[in-house]
Amino acid sequence: MSHPPRYPIRIDPRRNIANFLLKYLDSIAFIANIDTQHSLRHPLMIRIVREPIQQPELHQIARELFGDMVKGVVDIQREIIALGGELHADEEAFLLEDGSIQRNLWGINIYPSMSREEMIEFDSMINVRPSQGNRSRSVEDAAIRKKVVEIVMKLIRE
Repeated sequence: MSHPPRYPIRIDPRRNIANFLLKYLDSIAFIANIDTQHSLRHPLMIRIVREPIQQPELHQIARELFGDMVKGVVDIQREIIALGGELHADEEAFLLEDGSIQRNLWGINIYPSMSREEMIEFDSMINVRPSQGNRSRSVEDAAIRKKVVEIVMKLIRE
């Protein structure tokens, strides 16, 4: 006959779920050959640029993850940029938590070593929005592209 423990063991369900999810994600990552030690367990160095930064700071952000490129998400209404995420979706989520509205967020890649005219690449999965008339990874609306470029040029100084 088994008796319950004299002092019940406290189980924090959130911790158990978190541990389960990390183990589950680790197994998926192993199959997909993804580095979970970096991407899942360490906080991302995403920063929201509200005031202008200098080109050397942008180079530093690039070196942290991709070497020559920085992923960014621009909020065209609030005129801010999230930089430094591993995925545009990470930066998008960061801005949404900060109060942005999804329809105003557009993903770009910035190549700090290129000329200012060539440094912005409009290529992100978060840009695919058929409901807004954007059916590709690019930004098809010329007015939105122009606004994104203006914000980037205002917030990233030479």
